[in-house]
Amino acid sequence: MLTFMKKNKFLVLAIIGLIVLSIVDIKLTVKALDNSLNNLLNMLLIVPPIFLLIGLFDVWVPRETVIKLMGEKSGARGMALAFFMGAFSAGPTIAAFPVAMLMIKKGAKYSNVLFFLMVWSSLKLPIVFYQVTTIGLKLTTIINVTVFIVFVISALIAGKIFTEQEVKVIEEKSMKV
Repeated sequence: MLTFMKKNKFLVLAIIGLIVLSIVDIKLTVKALDNSLNNLLNMLLIVPPIFLLIGLFDVWVPRETVIKLMGEKSGARGMALAFFMGAFSAGPTIAAFPVAMLMIKKGAKYSNVLFFLMVWSSLKLPIVFYQVTTIGLKLTTIINVTVFIVFVISALIAGKIFTEQEVKVIEEKSMKV
């Protein structure tokens, strides 16, 4: 029992929190459980299709193609492809990590994978369209161009800072999964 609690600290803390919340306000506990169930159902609707697409990508796209398009010698083309893959993506950011892992496994350059993750997290087209409707085209353009430039620079710097050995460790971890 103690090993279970050590492995699942967050779950144990959440259950303790719900027990305390039940003592304070049972209606709030019911609402928290309802929200948790809704989030679980949303994830069950999003995650399986993403894993299906990842499986298809793994089977249909040869490693040589990924190396050619996004590998060490891909240059700006690799970063552009990472941008379009991230910008035209769907789903929450957590869904991008299995895709990124597969990209690394298939031989994509680490900076391209980082750039893909950054773009997926905040430069997706639905997010940009929402920004335009809420804060206007001018401010949206300023924000997103700035973020894009920061992402490019950050990915390039990270690609230079990480040693080959550190990238190899990441690649080996992605191969194990």
